[in-house]
Amino acid sequence: MQLIDSLYAAVARQRRRWYESASSRRRRLDQPVVSIGSLSVGGSGKTPFTAFVATLLRDAGERPAILSRGYGRREHVDGVTVVRDAEGIRVGLECSGDEPMMLAHALDRVAVVVASERYLAGRFAESRLGATVHLLDDGFQHVQLERDVDLLVMDAREIDHQATLPSGRLREPLGVAVRAHALLLSGAVGGEATTISARLGVPQVFEFTRRSGQPTGIDSSQPNVTLTPETRVLCVAGIAQPERFFDDARATGAAVVSELRYSDHHPFSVDDIRNIGQAASEAGADLVLTTEKDLVRLRPYQPLPFTLAALPLVVEMVQESEFRSWLLTRVESARRGRLRG
Repeated sequence: MQLIDSLYAAVARQRRRWYESASSRRRRLDQPVVSIGSLSVGGSGKTPFTAFVATLLRDAGERPAILSRGYGRREHVDGVTVVRDAEGIRVGLECSGDEPMMLAHALDRVAVVVASERYLAGRFAESRLGATVHLLDDGFQHVQLERDVDLLVMDAREIDHQATLPSGRLREPLGVAVRAHALLLSGAVGGEATTISARLGVPQVFEFTRRSGQPTGIDSSQPNVTLTPETRVLCVAGIAQPERFFDDARATGAAVVSELRYSDHHPFSVDDIRNIGQAASEAGADLVLTTEKDLVRLRPYQPLPFTLAALPLVVEMVQESEFRSWLLTRVESARRGRLRG
């Protein structure tokens, strides 16, 4: 297996070098591009952080567009699909993919655009939606597109687990972290953040924390859900690292009576809904608690035979004002550079 890991790492390195060796191999959008990505597969908080950055830019007066490949969508169409524009959500889950739909539900006045080529999505967002800045959700490996700000999201524990796929969780060797402009780090202790940043060769580091937000119901008629020690909960997760979600659910103080695991991006079916309802009934659960990403894949099956709520993941910057200033400065510098060019 180690030989296969080494081969995978070598191919990943060569792919990145090929795109970086000649600027003509990378495409450039007219407006600044901010990438939020990671080295590891799933569970790092990239999508919640994309929402955080989009909100920051929107509130600063920008018109952000999130560009996504729409991984997991069932209906692939040629060209560009607008999931959300200034007026609201335009398509269903089958045309968007779960993470773009999750972002579309979470963010007002932020465009969410899907295409197999993110460059095309960006050109459309600029010409038709008035986008002034682009965000690449899970974009660190998308080296085909030039970016002005590369944000690398990591957990401090990742530094000790350096195996690439298939036996490890890294999509690229740890050494490519040096390409990032800033490290967004969770789980650091004491002065560990500075040490990790220096070890990876990333010039800037910002720390953040992850916490659970207020549980929310499936629709506006049930906006908030209160959990108590008497609330019996069945947890359902179809994400990369479900144990994190199950731990968060237990931390709410509710009584987690059972857990159901599905693969990441699992396309729920009518049979799944029936099985979840049966499991909830057998466990005597008052509530089925799931992730925000799973919620968008369960929503189309309303009315459901069980009460459903989502436990959102919230990211909070330790140095939020410093991060905001740093990011806005880089975006504006990129814009001025384009005008001079």
